[in-house]
Amino acid sequence: MRSCAARFMRKGILMRDGVVLEMRGIYKSFPGVKALRNVDFTLREGEIHALMGENGAGKSTLIKVLTGVYSKDDGEIFLRGVDGAAVIRSPQEAQNLGIATVYQEITLCPNLSVAENIYIGRGSGSLRNWKKMGADADKILQSLDIPARASQQLGTCSLAVQQMVAIARAIDMDCKVLILDEPTSSLDEQEVEKLFRLMRDLRSRGVGIIFVTHFLDQVYEVCDRITVLRDGQLVGEYEIGSLPRLQLVSKMLGKDLDDLSDIKGDREGSTEEGAEPVYEVQGLQSNAGISPFDFHIRKGEVNGFTGLLGSGRSECVRAIFGADRVLSGSVKVNGKKVKITKPLDAMKQGIAYLPEDRKADGIVGDLSVRENIILAQQVLKGFFHPFSKAETAKIAKEYIDLLDIKTASAETPIRALSGGNQQKVILARWLLMHPEYLILDEPTRGIDVGTKVDIQKLVLKLADEGKSVTFISSETEEMLRTCSRLIVMRDRKVVGELTGDDLTQNKIMSTIAGGEENNA
Repeated sequence: MRSCAARFMRKGILMRDGVVLEMRGIYKSFPGVKALRNVDFTLREGEIHALMGENGAGKSTLIKVLTGVYSKDDGEIFLRGVDGAAVIRSPQEAQNLGIATVYQEITLCPNLSVAENIYIGRGSGSLRNWKKMGADADKILQSLDIPARASQQLGTCSLAVQQMVAIARAIDMDCKVLILDEPTSSLDEQEVEKLFRLMRDLRSRGVGIIFVTHFLDQVYEVCDRITVLRDGQLVGEYEIGSLPRLQLVSKMLGKDLDDLSDIKGDREGSTEEGAEPVYEVQGLQSNAGISPFDFHIRKGEVNGFTGLLGSGRSECVRAIFGADRVLSGSVKVNGKKVKITKPLDAMKQGIAYLPEDRKADGIVGDLSVRENIILAQQVLKGFFHPFSKAETAKIAKEYIDLLDIKTASAETPIRALSGGNQQKVILARWLLMHPEYLILDEPTRGIDVGTKVDIQKLVLKLADEGKSVTFISSETEEMLRTCSRLIVMRDRKVVGELTGDDLTQNKIMSTIAGGEENNA
C-alpha cells in the first residue's frame, strides 16, 4: 500500500498529499429524481469531516454510492493506495478497500458476545480459536478505551458502547475511511461524549472520518471540516473555523442572508389575545430523546415548531399527542389538568394529529377512502358500535366534496390515490372529529403546489373558525405564511420563541444557529 504522500494522475485529477478519499463529479439519478449532480467530496487523513444538508440533500445517496450500495451514473472515486479510479460494486468491495460504515441502527448481533461481533464473518479460523479471539478482542477494546469485555453479551451494553464495538470492528479490519451515519441520534449527552473521545482517538491515528449528523452543536464540537449538500448538489467545503453556525444554516437552507426578506403571510388578525390556552404543558418529555419543554396554544392560533431536520420538531408534537411514551410533564386542556399517555387519551380531549410519515403512520393502504375517513371517529365510538354503511357513505361524500379529493369513488383503495389526495383523506379523518386542536406535521410534503396552497388556506380557515393548529413544515416560507408564533428547536431542545416582527427568515436562522452570527 502506498504512503499518504502517494500521488497519481487520472483524467487530470491529482491525488493530493494527505488525502485518503476523493469523489469527483458524482452523478446519480432515480426515476424522476436527480439525486446527485456533479458532487465532489474530499476526505483527508486524520480528519473528522461533517457531511451536512437537509432531508433530500443527497447525503445518504452519496454515502451509498461510496459504499457500493448504489452504482453511480457518472464520476470517479479515488482512494489512497488504489491505482486509478476505484471500482466499488458492493459493500463488501468497499470494505475490502478500507471503507467501513457504522449506521444509526446497530447492525450487529445483540445475542452474541462482543468478541464474536468484532470477528463475525471474518473467517472460520478465528472463530474456532475462542481463547485467542477473546484475548485479541480485549486488546482492541483496551487500545480504544472502550468500556466493555470481550466475553460480554453485546445486548447488555449501552447503545453508545454498541456503537463503539461496531467502530472497533471496522478499525480492526484496517479501515482508512470510517463513515458514521447519525451515530448519536439515540445517545444521551454522556454517551455522546464517550463516542467523541473515541472519534478523536481515531483521528489521531490517521483515520479519516465522515460524520453524518443533523446536530449543529456536535459538528462544531468535534469536526475539522464541513461539506454542505443541497438538492443533490455541492454547496461547498469549509474549514470549521471559517463557517459560523448562522452561515452553515443559511447554506443548508439555500438562503443568502443579504437577500432574505420578511415574507410574513397575508392573514389578517391574530390569536385571541388574553384567551385561555386550549392546550398547555409544562416539562413535557417523552422517550424520544427531547429535552423537557413548556408549550401552549390559544384558541384560533396557528403556531409551529421549526428547526433543522432532526431538531426535535416531530418528537415534540408526538409527545403532545401521546404517540411516544411520555416520561414527565403536566398537561392542561381548557384549563383542566388531564393525563395524556396514549393517542386515544388525546383524541378524547379533542386533539387530532396528522403524522409526518403518511404512508407509515397515516393511511391504511388496503382500506378504502371511505374506511380511512371514518377510522378515527370509529375508534372514538368503539368498534362494537359500528357506523352503518349508509352513514359512512354520506360522511365520505361530504368530505370528498369539501376537500375536493380526487378519487374514482369512496370505495377506491386509498393506496391508489396520489400523495396529495391521500393527505386530504387523512385531513378529512381528523376534521370529522371536529377537534379543538389540530396538529399537522409536514402536511404538504411531497405534494403538488396546488394542493399545498389548498391545505395552507384550509389551515387559516380553521383558525378563523376558532380551531387551534400547530403546523410543521420543512419549508420556512410556508411556516411564515401560516404561523403567528414559532417555537424554535435545535438539537432536541427548545431554544427560542418568535412572534410579530421577529417572524423572519433571518431571525429563525440566527435562533437555530444560537443567536450569534459569528458563533462557531
